[in-house]
Amino acid sequence: MDLQLRDRVILVVGATGLIGSAVVDTLRTEGATVVPASRHLDDGLTLDAADDASVSDGIAAVLAEHGRLDGLVVAASPAAQTLDPDRHADPAQVIGAIDAKAMTFLRVANAVLPTMTQAGFGRIVGVSGQNALLTGNLTGSVRNAALIIAAKNLADASAGTGVAVNTVNPGTVDVEPNTEVEPGRGGESSPTQIADLIAFLLSPRSAVSGEAVAVGHRVRGVTSM
Repeated sequence: MDLQLRDRVILVVGATGLIGSAVVDTLRTEGATVVPASRHLDDGLTLDAADDASVSDGIAAVLAEHGRLDGLVVAASPAAQTLDPDRHADPAQVIGAIDAKAMTFLRVANAVLPTMTQAGFGRIVGVSGQNALLTGNLTGSVRNAALIIAAKNLADASAGTGVAVNTVNPGTVDVEPNTEVEPGRGGESSPTQIADLIAFLLSPRSAVSGEAVAVGHRVRGVTSM
């Protein structure tokens, strides 16, 4: 299938991470003009998604160079392993995690939406996680759920404009994912598998918007409408 991404300008925030780097490689293979962005990047755009001015300057630089912005992927957030499990219900850690993940997504998405809306086309994808569906780690659950809810609100506000907003929700990410799925857990997926889904959601051929799509098997034993 031709995803019609050739020459589309796509900004990938968090491009140095495990998922972000796979997204960059996949989109380049599809012929997209990819702008990798991170706080520390030698080959790409230096952008701190926690800083309003840095985000504004970064988006302005992309538009000045390319004259358009067709897609945004936000894969920037501290890895789950960096969260202190002994402080999982500590309000300070929870608030910090929400800011570092959900608000990072919201800040960059808000910055690109006016350009995309004016153009009548845009695709925004945030990387959340299946921890949003699970209890037991309040920090991991709430930061992912907040991103999903933020994305759904933006999707609804953008309905009918040609702009689609979605999230992808991996379980455990591994370069060589295990095919077994234990009860109460999500299935594993590889960075490449996640990137393939993101590439489809960025495509003009995708009419999906407002969805939170699991990557790997959705948490076994859990259902929601």
